[in-house]
Amino acid sequence: MTDAPLPRMPRLDAITGLRWWAAFAVFVFHFPNLAPLPEELALFSPFGNLGVTFFFVLSGFVLTWSWRAATSRRTFYWRRFARIYPLHIVTLLCAIPVFYSFNPDPAQTWVKPFDFGILLLCVLLLQGWSRDPAILFAGNPASWTLTSEAFFYALHPFFTLAIRRFAVRGALIAAAAVIAFAAATRVLIITQPESWVADLPWPVLRLNEFALGVCLAWAFRRGWRPRIPLWIPVLLIAGWLAALALLPLTAETAPAYGAVAPYVSEVTSALCALLIVSTAGADLAGRTRLARARPIVLLGEWSYAFYLIHATLLYGARELFGYQPGGWTGAVWFAGLLVISIAAAAVLHIWIERPAERRLRAWDDERAAARAGERVPARTE
Repeated sequence: MTDAPLPRMPRLDAITGLRWWAAFAVFVFHFPNLAPLPEELALFSPFGNLGVTFFFVLSGFVLTWSWRAATSRRTFYWRRFARIYPLHIVTLLCAIPVFYSFNPDPAQTWVKPFDFGILLLCVLLLQGWSRDPAILFAGNPASWTLTSEAFFYALHPFFTLAIRRFAVRGALIAAAAVIAFAAATRVLIITQPESWVADLPWPVLRLNEFALGVCLAWAFRRGWRPRIPLWIPVLLIAGWLAALALLPLTAETAPAYGAVAPYVSEVTSALCALLIVSTAGADLAGRTRLARARPIVLLGEWSYAFYLIHATLLYGARELFGYQPGGWTGAVWFAGLLVISIAAAAVLHIWIERPAERRLRAWDDERAAARAGERVPARTE
């Protein structure tokens, strides 16, 4: 297949809105560190961290959907730096007083002794290459995922180089191969837990999720438009979470949970991919009025800031007010902290994230224009 130029892809607001629900799931996962959740919600909160799986698949999809052949590798890397790094540094500085002390109280188990070397790893987004929890969750605990994202960004130009000549069929075969490879890797880890594969760092083990998003986005760019009603992936995800929550509760169903639990990440990534392609297809067809509602899209735009700040606010509240009781008191804390986290995310997005990204990109554009201007005379001599 020839490498024909592709048009600029339209914005997918419904996909942006999905970011919010993934970030909210992570918030639900972390909230029990401040107060017990109602029993019904507490069944599902341990699986809120699967929102990270969604983010990784979505990251591959969005970057590939918006990819432009005219954008140089250098410019791509700079734009990704401008997108994630300024807010990372600001939220890291906010997190240090909450999660670090020169003389930590043993009762505050989330507070670590100040360690300049480990914090330097956080500044450089290298902490996620360690499996040691004291390093992996160092600095701002939520930012370990940024190590994986930085790794994915570094590889993305090479992914597009490999996949850009694929037609729809080739891209979909590649997506199926990614799923099969991830499943085979999981089987190897289960059957040989002492193997070197089981000890690989998370950025490497989670790369399949990003790659899956890349393959599916390329199929979309080549014209694939699956007609999958949104209710199907939503129902499948709800059923999957219900199974994970309910199967361990009885002796009769516990063996079934034991059989599927090792494959939670792989099944979830496939379901997240199904939700993303269903939403993207519906969005392009104009069938996502509710998902494109302005409040949901705004929350999606603020989701990166929300994700990075919510744990700091949660543990800051625990340090100031102690662990809270459940019931209505816990519900009030849940609602209050959610509102405060959303408000903080809005402030961070509007006053730091967006202007910093805009200024860094403008600075790089000016430098690129200056370099281009300097080269013109040399070519005309």
